[in-house]
Amino acid sequence: MRTRILTLVLTGLMASGAAAQSGLPFDVKVITDFDEPWAMTFLPDGRLLVTEKKGNLLIVSEDGRKLPVRWTPDADYGGQGGFGDVALHPDFENNSLVYMSYAEAGVGNTRGAAVARAKLDISDRGGRLSDVEVIWRQYPKVVGYGHYGHRLAFDNDGYLFISSGDRQKFTPAQDMQSNIGKIVRLNDDGSIPEDNPFVDYYSQDAFVDDEGVYPEIWSLGHRNPLGIAFDLDGNLWDIEMGPAGGDELNFVVRGGNYGYPIVSNGDHYDGREIPDHDTRPEFLKPAIWWTPVISPGDLMVYGGDLFADWRGNAFAAGLSSRAIVRMELDGENAREVERYEMGARIRGVAEGPDGSIWVLEDERRESQGRLLKLTPK
Repeated sequence: MRTRILTLVLTGLMASGAAAQSGLPFDVKVITDFDEPWAMTFLPDGRLLVTEKKGNLLIVSEDGRKLPVRWTPDADYGGQGGFGDVALHPDFENNSLVYMSYAEAGVGNTRGAAVARAKLDISDRGGRLSDVEVIWRQYPKVVGYGHYGHRLAFDNDGYLFISSGDRQKFTPAQDMQSNIGKIVRLNDDGSIPEDNPFVDYYSQDAFVDDEGVYPEIWSLGHRNPLGIAFDLDGNLWDIEMGPAGGDELNFVVRGGNYGYPIVSNGDHYDGREIPDHDTRPEFLKPAIWWTPVISPGDLMVYGGDLFADWRGNAFAAGLSSRAIVRMELDGENAREVERYEMGARIRGVAEGPDGSIWVLEDERRESQGRLLKLTPK
């Protein structure tokens, strides 16, 4: 049923693509295109860093000029795997540190996400990464090519948050001996903050092994969290793909358990039912859930003035929905208020230095994924 619904939705959106574009409340400027773009972040000089899933990191100017960055991760490309997110250290202007996530191959056809940090040197000919250091890895590495998550975000205190997908393995999302299906919180060098919620478990024999991943966990019970962002009050939100239905926007709290795979407002792809959140009040419920799904690929909270009426709103990049979804946030609550049909799968959304909204399309069948700049009409 879910497949049939999505097919009907996609068919309707493709047929109405041109009309939807003309009815948008913003002007759309095409900047350039990419080979499987995945993430973007702005440099202090107004240019962007853009990742391509096959392993490229590019410096991109507003006129679309692209310069390569030498040294990129040896990403394990395939399925949902490859080069992922990129984020700047909060003090980038003084230390030049960038953080990158990617799928990393392991032993025996296994793989998992990893996060590296490096110093970025920029010249007129492009960029170069040096002092590259892996500061975090998914544990354990498993067979499969899906649900890496690996979105990155710094909070106002300089802590690094990483979303770690369940790798399509279900039960590890509830397993405290794994960092799969979790959101983790680290110091900027990859060490573990002393006030993380599960640090005390590390001293208990029942929770200790050589990997010691428990202290890094901030929250658990996540499926495939493909967007994390902080609102204007400093609260963390995550958006994640559900199974057959039940995509979620969650208000993420310290030590919170969001229930997957024990509960979900979707069901297994093979038709087996999963109990809804309402049946298990001990787990935290999503602020918003979607069936039919939107297939979120990214999350941004807008803090600019160019779209003054949207300040404080959250924006989700929609893949199967081929849309940007705008949501109003109110404390721990949220609601969808508008959906902008873009006529293409949307992979990323970010706020520009001038308050414009920048959008990355996912790879298209007929062309490469484009970088768009949105400004008020």
